[in-house]
Amino acid sequence: MAAHYFFREGSGGGLIIHKVAFLGCTAARRSVFMLAYFRGMKMSKELGYVLVTPYTLRKSRTGGVLGRLLSTTGLDLVAARMFGPSAELVQRYAELIRANEDVWPEIRELLSGYIERELSPAEDGTCHRVMILLFEGENAVRKLRDAVGGFEDSIESADTLRGTYGDYIKALDGSVTYFEPAVLVGPSVQAVNDVLGLWAEFSEADGGILDHAIRLVDEDDTQKTLVIIKPDNFTFPNARPGNIMDLFSRSGLRLIGIKLHRMSLAEALEFYGPVQPILRDKLGGLAVSRASKVLADEFGFVMPPEVEKALADTLGPAFGDNQFYSIMNFMTGQWAPDVSGEETLAEGKVRCLALVYAGDNAVEKIRSILGPTDPSKAEPGSVRKEFGTSIMVNAAHASDSPENAQREIDIVKVADDTIQKWYKRYFK
Repeated sequence: MAAHYFFREGSGGGLIIHKVAFLGCTAARRSVFMLAYFRGMKMSKELGYVLVTPYTLRKSRTGGVLGRLLSTTGLDLVAARMFGPSAELVQRYAELIRANEDVWPEIRELLSGYIERELSPAEDGTCHRVMILLFEGENAVRKLRDAVGGFEDSIESADTLRGTYGDYIKALDGSVTYFEPAVLVGPSVQAVNDVLGLWAEFSEADGGILDHAIRLVDEDDTQKTLVIIKPDNFTFPNARPGNIMDLFSRSGLRLIGIKLHRMSLAEALEFYGPVQPILRDKLGGLAVSRASKVLADEFGFVMPPEVEKALADTLGPAFGDNQFYSIMNFMTGQWAPDVSGEETLAEGKVRCLALVYAGDNAVEKIRSILGPTDPSKAEPGSVRKEFGTSIMVNAAHASDSPENAQREIDIVKVADDTIQKWYKRYFK
């Protein structure tokens, strides 16, 4: 009897091969079967997570973490959420780690103790911030695990996240004197299932915009402001979204909310609606002025005032609307005149990253780092000078007042949970 092999993933992410009966197949056919299997396995998408620890968030290293993950793994960021973990979530997470055989035995108690100590709410009830990032792609779990690295990488390596941002310091007797993993990651598909299922269970109650985040509650003049890292930064997996976050970290503000968002046309219309009459007025007049100049330069025709006025009443608004639809198309991936009815409520075709910052004078601090709308007029070191290319493709948006910040946060629904949706898509 010929033999064939059955494959499954082992607890540590490796491949376990079982030899079983393979009836009626030649060696050539067995080879074809195995090749097809491995190709299918290689091409299968997975969902993986990375938890950013409170220490990493306090040190404003989140941008560096995100940029490294995107650029080294080639995976797609599909969801992001801020958590203020409750005592119950922390305890159950620690117990899950203690029981997880995928984690090295000598690390289990160290890691679970760290979780209980560093993630638990403070004595006054305020929470610590934990960020969860979800990535999708081929072999996502292994790629994230490799990018994060082992706990001992921090001793002499900087080619992994833990080598760059983590610490694992031992005394001469071998005891661990200081431990900071920087980020936490699932070592196997089963571990991702277990851990992500737990965090998804608490996502509504413990996640969202953390107005009660630790060290913000004592500030009397706290403002919130919204930043949107625009779709041009997500055309392919790259470090730009993280690099932009790094620049905003100079503000000294606290990041209290995050959401990977696909803006619908209905949202874009509400978000940018106040801009439409301004575009009709300013850009419409500009279009007529340029048309008059072209006619004069090319054909020697000086447009009569009454014709110019008629054009201003017709061509002007049409050109302004065209520019308005171009903005909506850039933010949603859809051309508004071609979409109607309930289709306008559907998720857009492109991604952006919504961030909520809080702190003293947050609106002005963020806009100062962002720079003016036109990147060519921005100062060196500003977000738009570094990453913008035109007035529309200018890297990021920031609210211009506390009132508009709240309006825009509500439109984009930063507080809404998307973790459960992605967990159910892969594991439910």
